[in-house]
Amino acid sequence: MANSSSNTNKESPSRESTNSSSARISLLTDAESFSRDFSLGSLNSAVSQDEFFRCTDHAESVLKRMQLYLENHQLCDVVLIAGIDGRRVPAHRLVLSASSAYFSAMFTGCLRETKEEEVTLGEVHGDALQILVQYCYTGFIELREDTVETLLATACLLQLNAVVTACCNFLARQLHPSNCLGVAFFAEQQSCNTLLQLATAYTCQHFMQVCKNQEFFQLNADQLAKLLASDDLNVPSEQDVFHSLMSWIQHDPNNRENHIPELLALVRLPLLPPSFIMDHVESVCASNECQQLVMEALKWHLLPERRSLISSERTKPRKSTVGRLLAVGGMDAHKGAISIESYCPRLDKWTAWKNMSARRLQFGVAVMDDKLIIVGGRDGLKTLNTVESLDLNTLAWTPLNPMGTHRHGLGVAVLEGPLYAVGGHDGWSYLNTVERWDPVARTWSYVAPMYSMRSTAGVAVLGGRLYVVGGRDGSVCHRSIECYDPHTNKWTMRAPMNKRRGGVGVAVAHGFIYALGGHDCPASNPSVCRTDTVERYDPSTDTWTLICSLSIGRDAIGCALLGDRLMAVGGYDGNHYLKTVEEYDPEANEWTQVSPLTYSRAGACVVAIPNIIPSTPPLASSTKVWKPVRLNPVCYRRNVEFVDYYHL
Repeated sequence: MANSSSNTNKESPSRESTNSSSARISLLTDAESFSRDFSLGSLNSAVSQDEFFRCTDHAESVLKRMQLYLENHQLCDVVLIAGIDGRRVPAHRLVLSASSAYFSAMFTGCLRETKEEEVTLGEVHGDALQILVQYCYTGFIELREDTVETLLATACLLQLNAVVTACCNFLARQLHPSNCLGVAFFAEQQSCNTLLQLATAYTCQHFMQVCKNQEFFQLNADQLAKLLASDDLNVPSEQDVFHSLMSWIQHDPNNRENHIPELLALVRLPLLPPSFIMDHVESVCASNECQQLVMEALKWHLLPERRSLISSERTKPRKSTVGRLLAVGGMDAHKGAISIESYCPRLDKWTAWKNMSARRLQFGVAVMDDKLIIVGGRDGLKTLNTVESLDLNTLAWTPLNPMGTHRHGLGVAVLEGPLYAVGGHDGWSYLNTVERWDPVARTWSYVAPMYSMRSTAGVAVLGGRLYVVGGRDGSVCHRSIECYDPHTNKWTMRAPMNKRRGGVGVAVAHGFIYALGGHDCPASNPSVCRTDTVERYDPSTDTWTLICSLSIGRDAIGCALLGDRLMAVGGYDGNHYLKTVEEYDPEANEWTQVSPLTYSRAGACVVAIPNIIPSTPPLASSTKVWKPVRLNPVCYRRNVEFVDYYHL
């Protein structure tokens, strides 16, 4: 019975086809009838195989047919009425509900519009409604400068998310200093957070152009306050922020002068030069609130030893005004990098900036009068005494007079004008000698030697003194610290660190000396340890305190202060040269990783440079024209692997 039933079911479609209406049969010729009978017979006799068919243009075909019905007003079951101009737009509930979450909730729920033949949409323009209804049928929409705002607002209401994204992308591509503020406020009104973020970031990036356009002068006090409070304003200096505020006030002085106290509080006055405060700021400070702000700024300059007590949001530099960080050379996988990378804190990004004139390892770097001075080091074969200077404005290299002693693994620092080259190794022995470069006489001279021979020590300047921290000689790594007074030409010992540190990274920040990482014994010792610990020296109490550790133990770390953040760059963990970069927040006592280096580096010289230099070499710069939119160190041994240079 089962087989019989199965055969009957398989044959029934054929029987229905051959016994169709006479009108259908009459259209078949004898040849067609024979061909069909033969085909059916073949199907019945062949082994049955399942098959799935898909029409690739089915969805498009159906939508086109629906669009045709719409154009002919056929089967339409609802009329949408634009609340602003009363325009009537017929449509099909099914198509609208399938395209829009807004209409789906309206027509498939328990709302009264479910049964109404006409639905009025308040605050909607008829043209925009017509275009968006057409989009529901076609998936196509034309974006134009004069209609995109209205379309975006209506699409937000109707929850047509794809159209909202398309409009936001369109507006983002049209951002210009003359319209970015308007775009940002419009995006905020429509709750388009992505566009708001893009427009805000664009405004901050191009602030120096934005503050010269009409939209800026049309801001109200609250809107301007929000802008001036941003830490991301891309300005060369805080003076520019003050000048922009004064321009806004002078645009309508009668109505805006009363906002000076609240807005001047958003300008970081302590970061302005005292002369600028006297010449420009005091003249607009008639109120008691403004005078208190001026006093705060002057105290910041007059009492630097008390800055930790009077710090505030106004003493924190904006990301763009702190300058940039340079990571110069260092050891890499190719046995010595010649590249220089630049770090922008506002963008949190490292970029290739320039190359050194020749390869050096374990050299010293300092910034003097807009010059980057590179001192000593090794070229891979011999220890150097050569010195060269890079003009940070012209990016031209110039040789300077050489040192009296060849040195690699030295420390370099600028103290009250002259530059000091401290310790190191001359290719044969460790050094305790110190040389001083006079930038006026352009000569090197020896000063008092240190008590200990030191290579790969950290050198820093604090309170008019030169400090040398840790390092190593031929047998041990040091805990000891020495301090040099240039007025007496004498070295004195200071309290030792908690740990021995060779290859230590040292920098000054917030009135303290920081010692980062390092190794505790020669690299040839099987028990060598590269530490992640960090300790801080307080010169007022002559004590060292351990603080929050780095994320990983390493030595040969590049260190510098950038703004108010201490930066730790690269290093060597015993197996790999690192790209890791961390910044220290003294208030939270924590290290946070930021964007890594482009290339792994150990023993890179890291310095902060001001904003006066070009962001990229002149030949590598580019200009884009925007169209506005009309809108409302270590000893030397022959045949020693390079990797050991930082630990010997």
